[in-house]
Amino acid sequence: MAVLANCKPKDVFEIFEMICSIPHGSWNEKALSNRILAWAKDLGLDVQQDAMWNLIIKKPATAGYENASAVIMQAHIDMVCEKNADVEFDFETQGIDIYIDGDFVKARGTTLGGDNGIGAAMAMAILADKSLAHPALEVVLTTVEEAGMDGAKALDASSLKGKTFINIDNSDEGIFITGCAGGARVNIALPIEKTPLPNGDFATYTIFIGGLKGGHSGMDINLERGNSNKILNRVLHNITVPLYINEISGGSKDNAIPREAFAKVFIPQANENDFLKQISQIEAILKAEYITPEPDLFLKVNLEEITEKTILSEQSQKNLLNLVLLMPNGIDHFSADVAGLVETSNNLGVITTCENEIFITCAIRSSVETRKNALCHRIATTAIAFGANATITDGYPGWQYAPISPIRDTFVKIWEQKFGKAPKTMAIHAGLECGIFAEKLQELDMIAFGPDNFELHTPNEHASILSTERCYDFLKEVLAQLK
Repeated sequence: MAVLANCKPKDVFEIFEMICSIPHGSWNEKALSNRILAWAKDLGLDVQQDAMWNLIIKKPATAGYENASAVIMQAHIDMVCEKNADVEFDFETQGIDIYIDGDFVKARGTTLGGDNGIGAAMAMAILADKSLAHPALEVVLTTVEEAGMDGAKALDASSLKGKTFINIDNSDEGIFITGCAGGARVNIALPIEKTPLPNGDFATYTIFIGGLKGGHSGMDINLERGNSNKILNRVLHNITVPLYINEISGGSKDNAIPREAFAKVFIPQANENDFLKQISQIEAILKAEYITPEPDLFLKVNLEEITEKTILSEQSQKNLLNLVLLMPNGIDHFSADVAGLVETSNNLGVITTCENEIFITCAIRSSVETRKNALCHRIATTAIAFGANATITDGYPGWQYAPISPIRDTFVKIWEQKFGKAPKTMAIHAGLECGIFAEKLQELDMIAFGPDNFELHTPNEHASILSTERCYDFLKEVLAQLK
């Protein structure tokens, strides 16, 4: 029996379970896209698929709506692939192992993919339901949203005729998004020299930072959660006994706040007791500092055999530690116009040691293009000062708030009628594909919404069943009133 068989709305959760059953991390959406393509053809819908595995699916207007303007609904079909360190899971070949816990759909030890599988499932359920009243629909399902929005950027949107655009990629019920940040990435390659371990007696340890919450590098950056890469670097800086780094690694996705990081190190046996004492002292300091945002933070060290008796040269180790120490991370600017809204930020998301280089990837976001560019160049300049190469990606544009928006007015009116309270309308620091579509299609009237989905981009991600039902019923009502 299907896990979500008894969840309502039935059509939405049947489709979402199908999505979960097929691997669909960013750049691995081909199988899922082909499955949706076949599904749409079976329904007799007009469907187009491009080389990036994006899909455009069209459904004609129902009786009485022939003269209404077409409506574009949009979601993405890729997901962030994060798992707990102790979980054996291959996102390339395995479907998500979902289960129900009260009102929530969850995944065992991995991200769920409710971001944005729930939104895609809602749009597809609308397409499949022949009983609904609505204008002509143009459903756009994009790929690689979570890794740079490459799918949306590559999409040929010339066949789209709609001027009303509904994005279903928000994760807070009752909050309608009316603007978002743009983003870019800075990819850093720090050359390193490895040298043999000096003669002497050494203990080999793995220093591990864990227990952090992580989260979405846009939506959760204001929560001041710990970044494991920055914290581990701080630990290494504060160890005063001789310490030789063999390897360092942290994070796996630049758009997820890193939850875990480790360094393999050699410590002279004569300094071993002092090293362990300092680790204990540093952990106490970190726990005190992060007691509110990160109550489960831990720093631990394990004796571990390191077969490769090589270390970073003295200069390479200094370059690495000083570069990461000075690297901006977290909130850079708050909005001067919207109280509490983060305007510009950086997430130092990934550090990986390779043979001759250490790679560092940063995700930069800002609702002000010039400040986004300025932060990118500050990060790149910092990296270059330590002998690294830095590449700034083209990124993606933000979505500017529109003073006049009929679809926003319709959403607010129907929400108040349906639920008896006013929704919130706001801009967010996360990136949505709306800015890309606004550049491709002129004079779009845009809004983004969606049901409650919590702890995005972490293995604790979970989606509310009841919220999905409410938001799906709301979406059907909105479409019925767009005559």
